[in-house]
Amino acid sequence: MDAKEILAFCLRHGLLIDKETLNLISETTDTDSAKLIIEKIKEHTNSRIITKKIFYQHKDRIDDFFSLIPEEKQKNFKKLKIELGLSIEISKEIKKNSDEIEILANSRGFQSKEISSHFTSKMPKEAINPEENEPLVKVVSTHSPIGKKTDVGDFVNHFRNRFIEMRGFLQERQELTNLVSISKISGSKQGISIIGMVSDKKTTKNKNILLEVEDLTGKIRVIVGQNKKETFEKAENICLDSVLGFRGSGSREIFFANEIILPDAALPEKKHSPIEEYALFISDIHVGSKLFLEKSFLDFVNYLNCKIPNTLEAEKIRYLFIVGDLVAGIGVYPNQEKDLQIKDIEGQYARFAEMIGKIRSDIKIIILPGNHDCVRLAEPQPILDEKYAWPIYNLKNTTFVSNPSMINIGARKNFSGFDILAYHGFSYFYYAGTVPKLISQDSANSPDKIMTYLLQHRHLAPTHASVQYIPSEKDPLLIRKIPDIFVSGHTHAGTVSNYNNILVISSSCWEDLTPIQEKFGSKPNFCKVPMFNLKTRAVRMLDFEDDEHKEKISRKMEKR
Repeated sequence: MDAKEILAFCLRHGLLIDKETLNLISETTDTDSAKLIIEKIKEHTNSRIITKKIFYQHKDRIDDFFSLIPEEKQKNFKKLKIELGLSIEISKEIKKNSDEIEILANSRGFQSKEISSHFTSKMPKEAINPEENEPLVKVVSTHSPIGKKTDVGDFVNHFRNRFIEMRGFLQERQELTNLVSISKISGSKQGISIIGMVSDKKTTKNKNILLEVEDLTGKIRVIVGQNKKETFEKAENICLDSVLGFRGSGSREIFFANEIILPDAALPEKKHSPIEEYALFISDIHVGSKLFLEKSFLDFVNYLNCKIPNTLEAEKIRYLFIVGDLVAGIGVYPNQEKDLQIKDIEGQYARFAEMIGKIRSDIKIIILPGNHDCVRLAEPQPILDEKYAWPIYNLKNTTFVSNPSMINIGARKNFSGFDILAYHGFSYFYYAGTVPKLISQDSANSPDKIMTYLLQHRHLAPTHASVQYIPSEKDPLLIRKIPDIFVSGHTHAGTVSNYNNILVISSSCWEDLTPIQEKFGSKPNFCKVPMFNLKTRAVRMLDFEDDEHKEKISRKMEKR
């Protein structure tokens, strides 16, 4: 189609069209249908300017306009629909007398052929469930962008409100008897308790620990002596800005702590679903990186689709959590472009969507962003930006949530389901490198230790300096509701443990060992997928790392 003809048509109808959209429309071969689409857009939007953004904003309605085009002419608009974010899966052709399916998809230039061999496979055998056994996903809490400027007063309110909520958790602890506000301490008191936020921490000449603690009424110095071994150990591992309870004695000038009480998180019992079904947890896929382990990831997709022999349990998989860093991103660190196979962000998400789009439709996919994804770095991170991640938005079985979020799965009649706290984990390396106990435990390679530490403090990043964040009336990183499962990524180290009836899961990665990881001695796990049985609570670690890669990594580790 001649671009000049389309441009002249737009001018006659009082419309302007940007160059990018004009070029896309001009690539079609059906002039009349293209003009019909433009007319319908004008009628529906009342916009005088036709841009790609208009298609994004009204894509549900505009997709209906394409359906007005005669079926025999639909093929002329395949590429246009892909480029405008209206459809990833263009058509499905079922071959006669065959159980094979070909999915024709535009690869946006990343494959030399229109039909890749990745798209030809056996149809997955999808389990047929009674309606009451359909997988259920409910977003309990997620966070939207904050549309206002931030000033100093917002940070003051943020910490004030956080203190009030954390104080409420601690007031329920029976150990904190005779609670008083700091300003109410007079004379010398025995057997009293205070609740405060730690604003400073030092070691005295006598090797005792001196804390500066404040509440809404004032500040006080708290001494923890070495003679109180258990309490002293807790004090050594205190992080700044944490809200804690202290029991002891003292005056308004100085308080001697005999006990330190953490807000802590615990559940009275472990839940069990009446239905046997499975949830899987992955993160840090890094599609677009030259180090992306694509073969292993496609093997994982085949497993989900029940194509791997002797894996009947795959039919019972109902939930897949993807806990951030879907793609490698652009400009995440200096000179990143040299490490990229796909050098534009939309292309990375398009390739991700191609692979994820092949997963059978009865698996619910819950997606939150990480620090490599197309959202701000400051937490809470909102859901993926549709402007860049639009290919994923065309998938029908996805649920998008912020980082962090609480999601409930598997609820049934007389069963409340499992509450899952999902957080990518950007704060973790801060605590791995500053808390003495976590340093000694090599927690950067055992992130469940960090996650347990944060559960004890009821906050995902209690120290002001541990993450970039947006202050708000209700601190979004505070752990208000105790989860049944706490899942994270970011560290590339896969671990599973239990703490106070809470299942703690850190996901491994799908990106090969990076130079920076080699430099700092990191020990990532590759292509390991924890699978949780909602009925028995058993966790099985699936392994999709191929033997060749295992041998290569083993040789590298031996050289260290």
